[in-house]
Amino acid sequence: MHHQDTLLVGAVQFNADLGDVDHNLARHKEYIAEARRQKLELLVFPELSLTGYALGPRVMEVAMPAQDPRLVALAEAAEAMQTIVGFVEEAGPGEYYNALGVLQHGRVVAVHRKLNLPTYGGLEEGKWFCQGARLTYADVCPGWTTTSLICADLWNPALVHAALLSRPTVLCAPINSASGIVSEEFSNERNWLLNVRFYAMTYGTPVIMANRFGPEGTSHFWGGSCILGPRGETLITAEDAEALITASLSRCEIAKARFELPTHRDADTPLIQQLLAAQLS
Repeated sequence: MHHQDTLLVGAVQFNADLGDVDHNLARHKEYIAEARRQKLELLVFPELSLTGYALGPRVMEVAMPAQDPRLVALAEAAEAMQTIVGFVEEAGPGEYYNALGVLQHGRVVAVHRKLNLPTYGGLEEGKWFCQGARLTYADVCPGWTTTSLICADLWNPALVHAALLSRPTVLCAPINSASGIVSEEFSNERNWLLNVRFYAMTYGTPVIMANRFGPEGTSHFWGGSCILGPRGETLITAEDAEALITASLSRCEIAKARFELPTHRDADTPLIQQLLAAQLS
């Protein structure tokens, strides 16, 4: 099968209205239509893009099952463009996940449930959500696959390592990062770029980071959405505004980066398993 060398990708930086799923759906449709006009093949929205972040007990009101008709309608609008959206998944009565829907070809092809629920600083996701337990992969087109991790998932290096071991071509990183939410001294603005650049460079894997921009209650979401190449280089960064940013990724450049720094090849998983087992004994 012929592998496509380039992939046109995008990140949407926009500000969801808290709890207003209908309004947020309409805005998703607008961005999806614009991305399709630009012939994008992969589009990433921020974490909880359909609901907003600080839901608290309203989690129940906005939750929807993975095959909800509203998600399927977005998938139909996306057609062949893989589109990753944030929503609250209702898996069963009282069982809710901070989740991503991976939409393509008119259907929900995969769902990623957030693995690492932050409960520090101003964050209290462990109070409202159940914890996911699986990594998520999806084929975009021949030669291109994605894995998706949500926000704090990327602050547990072992989760990122596990997700990238099977050599997905692109890491999608939908986040909801507000200024000062961890602490006054911890700079989300500086440290997020440090985080995603490290993974892109170490694993030779482009990263699409989609954050919000604008207010929600007393929080300010600082934006900074970016697309990084396989050496950790910044291909594009969003301005301080709502925006759709795009870039072209090269499979040849990914191959070169991974050949020169063979992190996947030399990961030595049996040794890692042995060392982890020793920690647990």
